[in-house]
Amino acid sequence: MKQQELNRARMLRRRSRVRGKARGTQERPRLSVHRTLQHIYAQVIDDTTGKTLASASTLSPELKAKGIKGGNIKAAEMVGARLAEVALSKGIKKVCFDRGGYMYHGRVKAVADAARKGGLDF
Repeated sequence: MKQQELNRARMLRRRSRVRGKARGTQERPRLSVHRTLQHIYAQVIDDTTGKTLASASTLSPELKAKGIKGGNIKAAEMVGARLAEVALSKGIKKVCFDRGGYMYHGRVKAVADAARKGGLDF
């Protein structure tokens, strides 16, 4: 196997392990983070109904209007802050964090820290 395939397989194993522990409920939905090289996405999900309650990404019109480009820590902080703002407006204060198999470092950590600073509890 190529190294890239091995890395992808390891990430998928980590993702399933994290997903097994982080289940979103109505009282405490799951804050899921997905990142690519160019963008970062975050959403608050109620796993009991399978519905997305709030979301934000670097593709959001609000962030695009501010001139935010996707693949850096500053953009990730803006996504976390925007997600916290949307979630709080919908009455969501507590979430459980799902890092999606990514290391808790860099952009993933920036989203989490900004969401905490914005008022979400996890």
